[in-house]
Amino acid sequence: MGSFKIKGGLSLKGEIQPQGAKNESLQILCAVLLTSEKLRIKNIPEIGDVKCLIQILKDLGVLIKKNGIGDYTLQAKNINTEYLNTKKFCEYGKSIRGSIMIAGPLLTRFGKVRIPIPGGDRIGRRRLDAHLTGLKLLGSNIYYHNESKYFDLWVKNSLIGEYILMEEASVTGTANIIMAATLAKGKTIIYNAACEPYIQQLCKLLNKMGAKIKGIGSNLINITGVEELGGCEHTILPDIVEIGSWIGLAAITCSEIRIKNVNWKNLGIVPNIFHKMGIKLEKEKNNIYIPSQKCYQIKKSLNNAILTISDAPWPGLTPDLLSILTVVATQAKGSVLIHQKMFESRLFFVDKLIEMGAQIILCDPHRATVIGLNHKSSLRGTTLNSPDIRAGISLLIAALSAKGTSIIKNIEQIDRGYENIDKRLRILGADILRIK
Repeated sequence: MGSFKIKGGLSLKGEIQPQGAKNESLQILCAVLLTSEKLRIKNIPEIGDVKCLIQILKDLGVLIKKNGIGDYTLQAKNINTEYLNTKKFCEYGKSIRGSIMIAGPLLTRFGKVRIPIPGGDRIGRRRLDAHLTGLKLLGSNIYYHNESKYFDLWVKNSLIGEYILMEEASVTGTANIIMAATLAKGKTIIYNAACEPYIQQLCKLLNKMGAKIKGIGSNLINITGVEELGGCEHTILPDIVEIGSWIGLAAITCSEIRIKNVNWKNLGIVPNIFHKMGIKLEKEKNNIYIPSQKCYQIKKSLNNAILTISDAPWPGLTPDLLSILTVVATQAKGSVLIHQKMFESRLFFVDKLIEMGAQIILCDPHRATVIGLNHKSSLRGTTLNSPDIRAGISLLIAALSAKGTSIIKNIEQIDRGYENIDKRLRILGADILRIK
C-alpha cells in the first residue's frame, strides 16, 4: 500500500480544474450496457473506482476505445453474461459499490444478472433494499445465495412497468430502476426518487439514446418503456464533492484558490453551507474564487443557537461533504454540530483529528460537536490511515494545514475518488510526496 508524506502549514495559491463527477461516471458507464450502439463519454475521471468499473465492462465484452484523457467510446455489442459467474467478477464487483448498477441494464436487456454484495467505503450499513425491491416490482425473480454472498436475478420474458414508491431516495437505487425501466414493457412511475444532478444527467443521456423519461429533476419520474436504445455523446459534470474539497482546503490553509468551470447551477446549497461556516467565496462567471482568509467565523442560527449542519437528500447537503466540513470547522471561530444522518460509521475518523489537536466531542455515531481553534492552535502532524474516500481526503486536508510532517497510509482509498491528487496539490504549492 502507498503513503503520502506531507509537510503541512503552507498556504497554497493557484487555479484548479475539478475532475468529472465520480458518482455520475459510474451511473453513465453502466448505462452503456443498455444498447449495442456506440456511446462517447467525455470528462470521465481517471480514478480507482472508475478504472475498476471499466475493467468489469471490458471483461463483460464491452469494446472500449480511449480517445484522450477522460474521453472514451464504449460499445456493448457482444456481451458475455457468463463472466458474471467467474471468481474474477466476484472480486471486482465486491470492491466498489457502483458495480450494483450493472444489474438494471443487464436484467432489462438480457433477462438475467448475477451480482455479488458490493463493497466500497466502510461507513456503515448500506442496504440494497431500494435496488432489489424496485427490480422485483418490475417483475424480476430474485434468489440470494447465502454462502457465496451473491444474488441471482432473472425474468422469463421482459420486465413490466409498475408504480414504485421508494422507501428511501437512494441515488444508486433510483439509477438502477430508471435504467431497468427504459426497456420494460409499459409505463413505470417512480415516486420518492432521488433527483440529484447526476440522476438528471443520467435521464438526459437516456433520453438522447431514445428513452422516454419525464419528470427529470423532480422526485416523481415517469418512464415509458421502448423497444431499444441507441448511441449518443455525453459529457460528465464536474464533481460537486471535489469542488467542496477544494473550498475546504483553501479555507483551512488560508490559501487563495480559483476553482474553474464548476457549473454553478448544479452546486445546489453547497456554496451557502460554506458561507454559513464564514468562508468567503466569490462567483466569477463559472468559476469560484476563494481569497486567503486568516479567520472565518461560523454563523449562529437565527435563534442564536449553535449552527447544525446535516445531510439530506438533494436538494439538501450531500453526506459526502460532512467529513470535509468537520475538518474545516476545527480551525473556524465558533462551534458547529455536525449531524451525519445516513451512515453510522462515517464520523469515526474524528479520533484522528483529536490526536492532531482538534477539539471535537463525538456525541454518538451520528453527531459530533466541533469547537473551532480559530488558527490560534494549529493541528499537529502525525501518522494517519485513510479508512474511506471522504475521510481520506479530509485527513489529507487536515495534514496540509497541520504543523509538522504527516504520513497518510492506505492512500488507495483516496485514489478511488480523487484524480492525481498529489500532482494537483503540488501545482498549488503543497509539499506532498507519494511513497510506494
